[in-house]
Amino acid sequence: MKSNLISINDIARALGISPSTVSRALKDHPDISTETKRVVKEYAEKVNYRPNALALSLKRQRSNTLGLVIPEITHHFFSSVISGIEELAYGKGYRLIICQSNEDYHREVINTQVLLDNRVDGILVSISKTTHDHGHFKDLIDSGIPLVFLDRVSEGVETDRVVTADFDGALLATSHLLERGCRKILHLASPEHLHIGRLRREGYMKALSNHGVEIDPGLILQCDTRKEVYLLKDRIIDLAPGIDGIFAVNDFTAIAAMQILQENGFKIPEDIAVTGFGNDPIASIASPTLTTVEQRGFEMGRQAVEILIRRIEDPSTFIDFQTRVIPVSLEKRASS
Repeated sequence: MKSNLISINDIARALGISPSTVSRALKDHPDISTETKRVVKEYAEKVNYRPNALALSLKRQRSNTLGLVIPEITHHFFSSVISGIEELAYGKGYRLIICQSNEDYHREVINTQVLLDNRVDGILVSISKTTHDHGHFKDLIDSGIPLVFLDRVSEGVETDRVVTADFDGALLATSHLLERGCRKILHLASPEHLHIGRLRREGYMKALSNHGVEIDPGLILQCDTRKEVYLLKDRIIDLAPGIDGIFAVNDFTAIAAMQILQENGFKIPEDIAVTGFGNDPIASIASPTLTTVEQRGFEMGRQAVEILIRRIEDPSTFIDFQTRVIPVSLEKRASS
């Protein structure tokens, strides 16, 4: 099917002038008379002329398009990240292509190749849980594509990063439980290879150490999704009589654990106090409402794309790679 888009050649034929004259008139070139500029611009507006973005990008050697690869779009935190990215990116004249890995390494690799094929100027990535080989990220850098990690980062790839203060958040949440008298605190943790999960586990252990509480490896369970909570339901119920607190690596895990405990006769927070991480909207409507660490996804997105655009627009200036850490706070609610 033939495109109905109007080209510079179409305008030139309609007005009986050369395409180069039309092009220069649209750009307010000083060699073109005021009257010719007026006629060309009025006609261009009348026929709804739009510049050919692909042709312009080839000419400038830049597509003004950014790529984003995230684990899931529906997660509130990542949707907040996207909002922060878009606000700044569109204000700077960049478009955004969003890819979702669905926590799948192979899909993540395909996503990065798709973005390369679409000639994006730079890429933002939050890695999937199943990513152990980071060669595809190194390939991006070797191809000259600026790369910024956000939230979940690859420690083996040297580039810019914007992260949450994960250690501090875990320290806050666990210390809060200890300060209200908890001493046997179960930690529902992320896989050890994930940097954010490791930092949150370390923050949990530091809080215990600060309060003179011995760390019990038996009270750390790898369990960071609602599905995994239910798979470990029997184990959590077996542990429940001997614990008085839970610090979960995210809100969904925390709420699923609360529901299982309540279904089995345990009261929250009277028997077991619970804290999460993320401050997803579901935390404020859970029963009881969930005490959780506030993550600033919008600010993370803004800062990550700010760094990326700076790399794109000033590639000749060497700037040391940086890691920006977004501070956190504790939202205290009824679960603790």
